[in-house]
Amino acid sequence: MFVEKIPRDYENGDVNKNLDDDGRVKRTGTWVTASAHIITAVIGSGVLSLAWAVAQLGWVGGPAALVVFSFITYFTSTLLADAYRAPDPVHGQRNYTYMDAVRAYLGGRKVQLCGLAQYMNLTGITIGYTITSSISMVAVKRSNCFHKHGHHAKCETSNYPFMVIFGCIQIVLSQIPNFAKLSWLSIIASVMSFAYSFIGLGLSIAKVAGGEEDVRTTLTGVIVGVDVSGPEKVWRTLQAIGDIAFAYSFSNDTIKWSPVVPENKSMKRATAIGVSTTTIFYVLCGLVGYAAFGNDAPGNFLTGFGFYEPFWLIDFANICIAIHLLGAYQVFAQPLFGFVEGCCSRRWPGNRFITSEQAVRVPFYGVYYINLFRLVWRTTYVIVTALVAMLFPFFNNFLGLIGAGSFWPLVVYFPIEIHIAQTKMAKYSFKWMWLKILTWACLIVSLIAAAASVQGLIQSLQAYKPFQLQD
Repeated sequence: MFVEKIPRDYENGDVNKNLDDDGRVKRTGTWVTASAHIITAVIGSGVLSLAWAVAQLGWVGGPAALVVFSFITYFTSTLLADAYRAPDPVHGQRNYTYMDAVRAYLGGRKVQLCGLAQYMNLTGITIGYTITSSISMVAVKRSNCFHKHGHHAKCETSNYPFMVIFGCIQIVLSQIPNFAKLSWLSIIASVMSFAYSFIGLGLSIAKVAGGEEDVRTTLTGVIVGVDVSGPEKVWRTLQAIGDIAFAYSFSNDTIKWSPVVPENKSMKRATAIGVSTTTIFYVLCGLVGYAAFGNDAPGNFLTGFGFYEPFWLIDFANICIAIHLLGAYQVFAQPLFGFVEGCCSRRWPGNRFITSEQAVRVPFYGVYYINLFRLVWRTTYVIVTALVAMLFPFFNNFLGLIGAGSFWPLVVYFPIEIHIAQTKMAKYSFKWMWLKILTWACLIVSLIAAAASVQGLIQSLQAYKPFQLQD
C-alpha cells in the first residue's frame, strides 16, 4: 500500500504555486481517482480465479470467505487512512508513505520489516501480472485456433513470447516519472476491468441459463474421492484462501488536501467505494462462475476454456485483461520505483548518473526529461520480473503465494499495530484483545495458505510443460 496525499499548494508567487507546503510537487488526486486506482488494482487477475476458489470451498465456505476478507480489508484500510498524519489523524504531520506511517507510530526494526514486506509484495504482484497477461494473450491465439480447428484440437502455444511483449511495453510505460501522472492509465485500466468482469459474468449467466451440461455443485465444494483425494482437498482449500487474499490486495492513492474534507475521510470514502464495488463483482463472478462450471471450474475462467463461443467475445475479454494489467502493473511498480530512486538520490546526491536529467524533444509530446539511472533501473526491474514469470508461469499457485505472504503483514498486522499505538489503547482491554485475536487468526490462515501454495508450485513444476498454457 502506497499512502501519499497532497497538502494545499501555495497561493502566493509563481515559483511555489505548483508545490505543496512540504516543497513537494503538487498532487491532484481526488476520491474519484483514488477509487479508480483501488478498483484497477483490486479487480485484476484475482477475479479470474474466484470460480475455482469457490469450487474448492463450496456454497457455504466460498461466499463466507469473500465477505470475511472484504470486511477485514475495509476495516484495516480505514485504520491505515487515519495513520496518514501523525500524531493527530487530521492535523498532524503528513506521512507520505506506508513506511513513514510505521516509522511515526511504531519505529525501530518494524520499519525495515514493513518495507521488506511491502516491496516484496509489490514485486510479487508485478510478476503475477506478467504471468496473467501472457496467459490472456495466449488465450486469444488458442481461442481462434479452437474456433478454426474444433474444440478438441491441441492448439498448444508458449507463454514466453507474450511475456516478452508485455515486458517491452512495461519498459516504455515505466519511464513515466511518477505515480501522479498515471491517473489516465488507471482510469482506462478500470474500464477494461469492468469490461472483462461483465463479459465473464454474462457468459457464466448464459451458461447457467442454457443448462446444457450436468454441473455438480455442493455445499462444501469439490468432493473427496470423486473430484480430489483427501490431501488434495486440504491443500486446494488452503490455496483457495490464498487466492482470495490476493484478490483483495490494493494500493492507496494520492489525495489532494481540502480545507473542508480531511484527507483521511476522502481515503475512507474511496476505500468504501472501491472495496464494496469489488466485493459485489467478486461475489457475482465467484458464485455465478461456480454455478456455471461446478466442481470442474477452471483455474482461470476466461483462459481455462470453460467458454469457447462466441470466440470473438472471449478474445475481446482477454484483450481487456491484458490492457488492464498494463495499467495495474504500473500502479504497483511505481511506488517501488520511487522508493529505490529516492534512496539512491539521498545516498549519492552528487552522482550525476543518478540525479541529472537530460531534456529530449519527443514528436507529438514535447520535451521529455530522461534520467539515465531511472532508465537503467526500471528497465532492469521489468526484465527481471519477466524472467521470474517465465520460470514460474503458474497462475493460481503464484497468486495464492503472493496473497498469503502479503495479506497478514500489510493488510492486518501493521494497520492494527499503528491504530493501537495511535489511540494509546490500554493493554488487555476488550478492544485490544479482539484486535490481537484478529491479528493472530489472520497470521495462522496466511501461514497455512502459503504452505499450500508452495506445495502447489512444487507439483506444478514437476508436471510443467513449457509449450502448454498454464492455468
